[in-house]
Amino acid sequence: MRAPGLDLDRLGAWFAASVPGAGADLTARVITGGRSNLTYEISDGSHVWILRRPPLGHVLATAHDMAREYRVMTALRDTDVPVPATFALCRDTEVVGAEFYVMQRVAGVPYRQADELEALGPDRTRAISTRMVDVLATLHAVEPGAVGLTGFGRPGGFLRRQVSRWKRQLDASYSRELPAADRLHAALADRVPAESAAAIVHGDYRLDNLLIDEHDRPAAVIDWEMATLGDPLTDLALLVTYQRLGELSPDNAVVNATTAPGFLSETEMVERYVAHTGGDLPRFGFYLGLAAYKLAGILEGIHFRHLRGQTVGAGFDRIGEVVEPLLEHGLGSLKEDH
Repeated sequence: MRAPGLDLDRLGAWFAASVPGAGADLTARVITGGRSNLTYEISDGSHVWILRRPPLGHVLATAHDMAREYRVMTALRDTDVPVPATFALCRDTEVVGAEFYVMQRVAGVPYRQADELEALGPDRTRAISTRMVDVLATLHAVEPGAVGLTGFGRPGGFLRRQVSRWKRQLDASYSRELPAADRLHAALADRVPAESAAAIVHGDYRLDNLLIDEHDRPAAVIDWEMATLGDPLTDLALLVTYQRLGELSPDNAVVNATTAPGFLSETEMVERYVAHTGGDLPRFGFYLGLAAYKLAGILEGIHFRHLRGQTVGAGFDRIGEVVEPLLEHGLGSLKEDH
């Protein structure tokens, strides 16, 4: 079986030499749903693993760091944050054309659409969304130095760098006029607040980046490509923004699971997180505006790659529709307080 982005002959030789117990005769399939880094299920006929590599085309230089994902999941393996076991990291780009890593296949469902949760009923949906928030608070309580992540990021100036980084992402994905992007960037750059105490930040925390087991519990947090040390309120704000996106555009292919009956409301999510962490939410409107700007940058990058035939999988054709409304929403969010 062939899979885009993988040379199975070269990969098989590397697998047999690098992954404990692996054979060289491999099959592979793309796992549906990935919007950025590519995720594959790999089998040698006896065992199954998950492989992650960067997208096939246009990428921001630092946005798809495989070693970064591998390092943070390996560091968290003995904490209360559920993560897959990691097996091997390949930095030799000759094997598949990019760096990649191999991890455990964890049984679980990454719920993306409302109808998936509706089939479970509101009580189970509420339990799933509640545990999602609890895991985020648990992550932010991990002391980076205690798990070997000192130096994993540069917490000082994190928010200002985020504003600059996502401007670069939007600039690098330029294919059409987005006037709201310029207005939102200027407003964010003018309003950067003092930062919260640094924590391990996932960077793209949402329900479909969790694998939920048969008991409705998070079995693994996945997709750590944007993880760093920084302001944890950026994770919370992005979670809220995904919730709003589901409400603003429930028919779009991005995500709408948060609209399912029983899913925690925005207020409930924020209150539960604050109850766990004991913190407060100063200038949360800025964080919401930054989250909208960041999400617009992510989606515009996906739209850019889709236009050039560089995405793999279904559901990319309408991604671009939500970028401009999201940017406008970000401008409105700057005025909010919690």
